[in-house]
Formats: sequence, C-alpha cells, structure tokens
Amino acid sequence: MAKSTFSGPVKSISGFITAGSTSVVSLTADTSLTVDAHAGKILTCNDADGKFTLPSIVTTSPSDPTDPNQANNLGASFFFFVETAATDLDIKTDGTDKFVGGLYIGVNNSTGKTFISGASNDVITLNGSTKGGIAGSIIKVTAAASAKYAVEGIVLGSGTLVTMFADA
Repeated sequence: MAKSTFSGPVKSISGFITAGSTSVVSLTADTSLTVDAHAGKILTCNDADGKFTLPSIVTTSPSDPTDPNQANNLGASFFFFVETAATDLDIKTDGTDKFVGGLYIGVNNSTGKTFISGASNDVITLNGSTKGGIAGSIIKVTAAASAKYAVEGIVLGSGTLVTMFADA
C-alpha cells in the first residue's frame, strides 16, 4: 500500500486495525531498524545475542507537514517481544539519542523491581536472568523528543536483579 497523508483529524467509525502477517517482524540477526520497516510493528526478538539499533531521532520541521516522506520521526514506536530467551541482547540508540523512562523486571508473583534509565544511557542489555529477557518480555520504545527515546515495559528475569540500562 502506498503512503497516505491526512491534514487534520481523522475519524474512523469502526477503528483502524493493524493486524496480519506484515504486522510482525522477526528479528533473527543484528538489525538497524527503520521507521518504514519496523515502527508500529511487533518486533519478535529471535536472536538471543542480537544487537538491534534504533533509527536516529529526527525532529526537523518539514516544509510541508503533510508530506508522507518527511524525515521527522517523532512518535515512532517500536514494540519488542522477546520470543527467544536473551543471553546478551541489546536494544541500542545511535549513541546521541538516550533512553528516558523505566523497565520493570518481574521474577515471580511476589518479587520484582523497576529500573530507571540514567541521563547518559543509550543501551538496554537483556541477559535472560538478572537483567531480564526471559521469553515473554516486552519493551516499547518511542521517539518522544529531540535525542530522547521514551522506554517502558515489563521484562521477565531471575536471580538478584540489576539494571539493564548502560552506556555504549
């Protein structure tokens, strides 16, 4: 389907449905993500030690805000679903963009902890245990502002929990 653009509010009586085989992308090797191929889709992580790099955040104002080919990518979201348990899985930015927000690691129905990103953090590392990443973990990352990816999610872990946020 070609790109479409609307100027002004859009109303759908029956709603918009994102479903079907093209709504899920399996990541099976190190991947540089793009807005066109990956944003708004479920990204199944099937590489236990994969390195998945988010696109650089672009905030420039286009000369024509209705142009569907504009470079501005604010609001683009990436939904990671860990299908294959992580051993050393990284979700990375370009190094300039940083993470803001937090991730909750649950161990069982009575134990868990929330980790908040630091100002310089540009990598999320999951190891399948203390940093989370057991199959079933979910993370949502959204280009929220200049150089800021908002992160939220629930990851599954084990053992003595430690932060999954780091600097490259």
